[in-house]
Amino acid sequence: MRVFVTGASGHIGSAVIPELLQAGHQVVGLARSDAAAERVAARGAEVHRGDVFDPDGYLDALAAADGVIHLAYDHSFSDMAEAAAKDLRAVKAMGERLAGTGKPLVATAGTLMLAMAAPGEIGLERHTLPAGPRIDTENAVIALADQGVRSSVVRLAPLVHSDLDHHGFGPTLIRIAREKGVAGYPGDGANRWPGLNTRDAGRIYRLAVESAPGGSRLHGVENEGYALREIAETIGRRLGVPTASIGADDTAAYFGFLGGFIGLDNPTSNEATRKILGWEPEHPGLIEDLERDHYFVEQ
Repeated sequence: MRVFVTGASGHIGSAVIPELLQAGHQVVGLARSDAAAERVAARGAEVHRGDVFDPDGYLDALAAADGVIHLAYDHSFSDMAEAAAKDLRAVKAMGERLAGTGKPLVATAGTLMLAMAAPGEIGLERHTLPAGPRIDTENAVIALADQGVRSSVVRLAPLVHSDLDHHGFGPTLIRIAREKGVAGYPGDGANRWPGLNTRDAGRIYRLAVESAPGGSRLHGVENEGYALREIAETIGRRLGVPTASIGADDTAAYFGFLGGFIGLDNPTSNEATRKILGWEPEHPGLIEDLERDHYFVEQ
């Protein structure tokens, strides 16, 4: 299979490309800059230069592939509504080109939306929301299954971790704890966030593009979740700083852009995903990964 991958130079792409190549697939990676192109080529993929938010520059290459994995997203957090809108426009353009082909399109979402879709419950693959930033994109991808596209969405854990992770929420929490001199957690720290090893994420995307039924929502989580207090305690011990509760009045000052959602409780099931894909997490989990040195060597 020839697979077109957006976001090929990023964190998740660093695991998706090797996973696809090892399974015998060809990979074409979209790269916007010279630096991104160098990373994609170093991972063994063919490079297609272009910007994911300018579909005219890559839709022909996308249509020539046998399947598509969409990983790219604007994670600047400066204007999250516009970032979601740009992603929706890109996905709609991809869907229009793929309609009626039966080809797979695997897109990306996050599990944190389940805190709103199923508050107080364990989030399941069947839980959905009618509308909202990023949710509109997820729903649009799923709807493509009725237009002759074998579409699916991988909802990734907020804490995708490994030695390949340099800018995610894990490194952000470590950086904050180092700068503040205390490893903080929101409130009583009982709220849970799931994690997923980057290499286990790579395998989910490969299995999804190969075999996920059209209209599938898939959960990229290694377990139901970790209490934020346990995560903070592990970070604090590794940094040699105290652990402390951060009250609601101090959440924004301590957590920065994470403050708006750090308190969400996001327990998430992967049961249906394991059955659909025949997938099981195999690599170290979040707490085990935080015990390793790669997160704590200052760059």
